[in-house]
Amino acid sequence: MSAPTATATAASRSLAGDAWRRLRKNRMAVICGGVSVFVILACMFGPMIAGWFGVDATSIDPELGVTPPSAAHWLGTDTLGRDMLVRILVGGRIALGVAATATAIALVIGVSWGAIAAYVGGRVDYVMMRIVDVLYGFPTLVFVIVVMSVFALKSIFWLFALIGSISWLTMARLVRGQVMSLRHREFVEAARALGAKPSRILFRHIVPNTLGVVVVYATLSLPSVMLYEAVLSYLGVGVQAPLASWGTLVTEGSSQIIAYPWLLYGPGVAMGLTIFALNFFGDGLRDALDPQTRKD
Repeated sequence: MSAPTATATAASRSLAGDAWRRLRKNRMAVICGGVSVFVILACMFGPMIAGWFGVDATSIDPELGVTPPSAAHWLGTDTLGRDMLVRILVGGRIALGVAATATAIALVIGVSWGAIAAYVGGRVDYVMMRIVDVLYGFPTLVFVIVVMSVFALKSIFWLFALIGSISWLTMARLVRGQVMSLRHREFVEAARALGAKPSRILFRHIVPNTLGVVVVYATLSLPSVMLYEAVLSYLGVGVQAPLASWGTLVTEGSSQIIAYPWLLYGPGVAMGLTIFALNFFGDGLRDALDPQTRKD
């Protein structure tokens, strides 16, 4: 390994280690990160484990009907006798899946758009960013509702695509600002002098240096997308039956809160706790990666 490469690797490790140390000092962020991981693992493997004990989210027991929380059903059952805990875990899979997929789509579009606009500059940058300004005038929820209603889109795939396709605007602006500050740095000029292609310079040398901003934005955007999905499902244009997400479960529970409050409390607490944990973890991650707070 050459001396410059070794030095760069050591510096990278030092910056990552410094960020990790500062993140660990933020106890609330660490706790919320642990809660987020626990919720994700519970949603992934919880229904499978429950199946070993003969409990699933689809088995209907009309004779049992709706029952309050008990030793047999920790969060009670719904009006069809289905176990609410397992339904909440399965709904969490869909809610988290929508959030993760839509965020991934937004990151791919936003990073590419902002990086290309900043690196090319000139009229290309002007036109691309004016398009972003125009799209900012479309409220995300209204846009998704109108498109799904007009074209009668019921597939969950379209929910992923539409939320992701309108959620990349802020990411594009953030990445554009980062790339503009990096495109004239020494390592970029060195790559140009060596004859590297513009696409290689941009996506191999510049974009990786924006990953701190990208990771923080992705962490903070997950709760927002989850809220979008919940609101859309509440309005009846989100996840469709027989699938159920936290948004649809909250909708079902809110209509029966007087008689059967546990039908609302379970999914409501699960969704609220997850969004709270992701927001606090994202804030802690942002503080840990912020170079302005790094001690010399």
